[in-house]
Amino acid sequence: MTQVDFYVLPDTTLDARLAFACRLTETIQRKGYRLHLHAEDEAMARQLDELLWTFRPDAYVPHALAGSEMASQVPVVIGWQGPPDPAEEHPQAMLNLHPEIPEWFSRFERVAEIINQHQEVLMAKRACWKTYKDRGYPVKAHQLAGQEGRG
Repeated sequence: MTQVDFYVLPDTTLDARLAFACRLTETIQRKGYRLHLHAEDEAMARQLDELLWTFRPDAYVPHALAGSEMASQVPVVIGWQGPPDPAEEHPQAMLNLHPEIPEWFSRFERVAEIINQHQEVLMAKRACWKTYKDRGYPVKAHQLAGQEGRG
């Protein structure tokens, strides 16, 4: 059964949420997981693509956008539409930055969700928490200290 982890940030900005997403992506990739990073839309996917190159000067997270020729060769693929293409990627984990839970989330061993104190994110992710719990999935919350200025 899919394990779901919620990371709760004290920050209110969407930029802080994306910055933490980059750090979490690096951690997940270093642990050997293939990761599907599920963005809200193409604009967020492209922003994450850029941030993964620049979020820390000494970081290297091999990644590609879904559908690109590199998607089958890297451990992190960023998508925003449907489920990962099994011919392209075989992810074990998903980091969901979309406000809703994709209906295909249960194909992953692990799902990570990031909550911060931005009102829209709070409302959307509270609903996600309830949905996972109501369906019987194991859900764990990780309360995090301030992330501003870290890197």
